[in-house]
Amino acid sequence: MDINTLRSITTVAALVVFLGIVWWAWSKNRKSDFEQAARLPFEQD
Repeated sequence: MDINTLRSITTVAALVVFLGIVWWAWSKNRKSDFEQAARLPFEQD
């Protein structure tokens, strides 16, 4: 295995991680949590 193969594997792994984070952030299960977090700046102490 040379350095270019290692770079290719790292690039593919980073892409998979990125797509996983995007999927997690846009999943419907997280929507209520993000809506609650979006209201935090407007709440009174």
